[in-house]
Amino acid sequence: MKILIMAAGSRGDVVPYTGVGARLRAAGHEVTLATHAPYARAAADAGLAFRLLPADPRGGDARDGTGGGEGTGGDEGTGGSGGASGGGGSAPRGRRALLRTASAFVGRLGQGMVDAAEPGTDLLLLSTTTAPLGWHIAEALEAPSLGLYLQPTAPTGDFPPVVGGTRSLGRWGNRAAGRLALRVVDRIHADAARDLRRRLGLPAAEARAVREAREAARWPVLHGFSQALVPRPRDWRTGLEVTGNWWPHLPADAALPAELADFLAAGPPPVFVGFGSMGGGAGERLSELAARALRDAGVRGVVQAGWAGLAAHGDDVLTIGEVPHALLFPHVAAVVQHAGAGTAAAAARAGVPTVPVPVLADQPFWARRLAASGAATPPIPFAELTAERLTAAITTAVREPAPRSGAQRLARAMATEDGAGAVLRAVGALAAAGG
Repeated sequence: MKILIMAAGSRGDVVPYTGVGARLRAAGHEVTLATHAPYARAAADAGLAFRLLPADPRGGDARDGTGGGEGTGGDEGTGGSGGASGGGGSAPRGRRALLRTASAFVGRLGQGMVDAAEPGTDLLLLSTTTAPLGWHIAEALEAPSLGLYLQPTAPTGDFPPVVGGTRSLGRWGNRAAGRLALRVVDRIHADAARDLRRRLGLPAAEARAVREAREAARWPVLHGFSQALVPRPRDWRTGLEVTGNWWPHLPADAALPAELADFLAAGPPPVFVGFGSMGGGAGERLSELAARALRDAGVRGVVQAGWAGLAAHGDDVLTIGEVPHALLFPHVAAVVQHAGAGTAAAAARAGVPTVPVPVLADQPFWARRLAASGAATPPIPFAELTAERLTAAITTAVREPAPRSGAQRLARAMATEDGAGAVLRAVGALAAAGG
């Protein structure tokens, strides 16, 4: 089959699909990844064809490849934090400003998605950020589609909305809040949906009506996170499944940079500190805070620059750029991170405790999930982060046995899951059913 995967957002919103694409390609499918310019190399490394999507949330013009470099980010999964706001950003801004920014982002994105889609595509695989636009394109192409989501967006009584839900409202309240969250997404996509349908020659239809039609038809959605971290809600409809994580493709010859490998070998396991696509504009403050906390906790550190440009120096601290978390995390004592979905999962997969410092979007959700599983210390909201609180959390993560035990327990459960294999089986079932 000719399969087109469409993914948009920060690095963590995109690179998990390279692993899925590589698995599908190995099974004989012709796979193309449509995404932003900075991820072209990741697609090529996985053996996937590449098509350009504009509106890279880091800024710049993705059409000429200036929308952010191949990356200091190293964020293997912000899980919607970049794509949700249209920016990798820092602390949350006002609600109206975020809605305007998000609407502008999806407007540019929608036009690029039409350009990236081609007649003859047998199947569209749509991410959380591309699905509300991809539905219209699939309709125009008369092609089947399948949702591949990194977050649980369908309303449920089990927990409040992943984005914006800070505490449980009870089962009825959680479901009501979830439905309201979907209507906010409809509002963000309203103008872009109308423009797309006009350009595609489709009859007029509101974004909400198209979404509800998909729901009524039980459109299938696979979710790429672990059941051990978020069990499938018991009130979800048929067609919504949880498969286990989709891991970024890792080339067979991938290795840690020599400087990093030497640093790891020169002493006890360090603590990793990284905020991926978060912390923009706060790099100097975060760098000073991280250096002080590492020193006061009496541990070595590896600080990842990320979009904020963190930098720390000294005999016991090394600053790095982009490094696959799958290679690095098994060698560290703990991971201080923003709790993006993929970064959180990568730490859990390595059996390493997390110190979560969530910034926005879905990050508080994943931070709470990690803490509830026993694999993390209690979350420290980004706006409340101090050197003293970070020192105490690092000390707990490194010195106390409970967080490591919880992380190792979670790692064992995740090792039994095959998320990419579940996607492959779903695609095979669609092909057998004729779409």
